[in-house]
Amino acid sequence: MRTSEPNRERFHTTQWTRVLQARGQSEDAQTALSELCEAYYAPVHAFIRRTVNDGEKSRDLTQEFFARLLKRHSLGNADPNRGRFRNYLLTSVKNFLNDQHDAQSAAKRNPGSSLQSIHPDTNSTTHPGLQIPDPQSPAPDLDFDRKWALALLDRALTALAEEMKSEGKQQTFETLKPWLTGDTQNHPQSQAAADLASTEANVKVAIHRLRRRFRNLVKEQIAATLPEPNPAQIADELSYLVSILR
Repeated sequence: MRTSEPNRERFHTTQWTRVLQARGQSEDAQTALSELCEAYYAPVHAFIRRTVNDGEKSRDLTQEFFARLLKRHSLGNADPNRGRFRNYLLTSVKNFLNDQHDAQSAAKRNPGSSLQSIHPDTNSTTHPGLQIPDPQSPAPDLDFDRKWALALLDRALTALAEEMKSEGKQQTFETLKPWLTGDTQNHPQSQAAADLASTEANVKVAIHRLRRRFRNLVKEQIAATLPEPNPAQIADELSYLVSILR
């Protein structure tokens, strides 16, 4: 199993770096942007869902947002010095929803065009009206970041599963996976050792190695969303994402 720590050279050309370098003009940049958008669809949809308060409308608006983003072929507002794709995507979706709201307001003043409402239909019998926000629920921005963190961890976990499978260690991964996801309440290490025909000492070592590899894969996922990332930037982003999941 590979355990080498990521380094500056390895992370120099990331997906987000490729997008920024070409500002979306090249096929390579568009491919990188498409991959990033696909990877982090869930946080955007969650953010729009909080605004729209309607499942079908939120899905339609999310699809429209990504379609426009990928079709634009330009990222003139993306500042490589400010960097994170997470920040760029959140700002973009806020601007998109503001534009939708402005267009809807303009249509009300000048009827004739049909637009998708970004607010619940208060006259509908099937869709809820405007509701008072739950003070216990997370702010939309924080909810976006939490969904982002979960999506990132899921991608790292999937990458690790594929890696272990390619090495013929799928059973080891499935047996030890609870020690990555925190679901170990009903999974004693003694049982894992029995399932793998191994010893508890060997299982402890295997879990340590698996966690280390998982952490490195998480760092790789983080690096893909940063422009020319370095270990300090990656550590800072990792620390933040871990903090919001506690």
